[in-house]
Amino acid sequence: MATPMIPPAHAPAFLAANGWEGAAILPLAGDASFRRYFRVVHEGRTAVLMDAPPTHEDLGPFIAIAEHLGRLGLSSPQSYAVDREGGLLLLEDFGDRLVGPLLRRGETDQETTIYRDAITLLARLGEQPVPEGLPPYDMAVMRREVGLFPEWYAPAVGLDLDQEGWDKAWEAVLPRVASPKPPVLVLRDYHVDNIILLERSGLKRLGLLDFQDALAGHPAYDLVSLLQDARRDVSPALEAEMLEAYAIEAGIEDIETFRADYEILGAQRNTKILGIFTRLWKRDGKQTYLPMQPRVWGYLERNLAHPVLAPVAEWFDRNVPAGLRAAFWTGFTA
Repeated sequence: MATPMIPPAHAPAFLAANGWEGAAILPLAGDASFRRYFRVVHEGRTAVLMDAPPTHEDLGPFIAIAEHLGRLGLSSPQSYAVDREGGLLLLEDFGDRLVGPLLRRGETDQETTIYRDAITLLARLGEQPVPEGLPPYDMAVMRREVGLFPEWYAPAVGLDLDQEGWDKAWEAVLPRVASPKPPVLVLRDYHVDNIILLERSGLKRLGLLDFQDALAGHPAYDLVSLLQDARRDVSPALEAEMLEAYAIEAGIEDIETFRADYEILGAQRNTKILGIFTRLWKRDGKQTYLPMQPRVWGYLERNLAHPVLAPVAEWFDRNVPAGLRAAFWTGFTA
């Protein structure tokens, strides 16, 4: 079942102990994890309350990455107060100008400019050392993530899969993108629904959210998150333009190799997402993500068309018929 948007019982006491006694706690958002967000309003000021149940979530990584991004001169929410045992974090309120909804509602004509700034931010981030102790985005993590497809997607649509062939196909392509040297900070969920437009100059105008799962990995991964966005259609033309812009910004000389890596990471991420969205439906009662499945399949099939993914593409051709791909999800609504 989806978690109701009711503040935890200990939230008022936490707020009172940190100078927000009597504040209104208003529902703001939930996400694909167990985290929930509330807007706190008190005497003309606002903040955001993150509820991250400690049995499922750890506030430490969010705080650490937020501080790292702030030190780099980027906009991450400032932490005002924390209750680690209670799973509560009081944060700076970046407002409501999320880029994804603004684009969907046609309230900004800056699509290309915003994406270009987001690309530049990734290039600048890639120039910096990763935070000390950040776990690697290695083969173990990548294998576990793609394993969500046979674990959750396959039984949901009635597939009987060749598991041995699955393992061999991914083993043939993933090693070249796992644990790159040197790694970069990979935010892992870097897309326009996690970027807020702020009244700040330069790259600071991009307010960053949802980076607590960051790892040390390949620079193309966050490009995939941004340019193969499960929540909105990104045209192949815009994708190509931004990839070219990134290559220039980051000084990439071997563009063909980088593009091959990008497609592998796209296939890995999109396969993972198909499994995650199915799990959210079957395990957690969250059906909101199911209408996005056809879009994710579209991205995945574009990835699989690249020659470097031939082993994985051949496995999908043998094991997943067309009727159990995008077409299966066209009747689902949020």
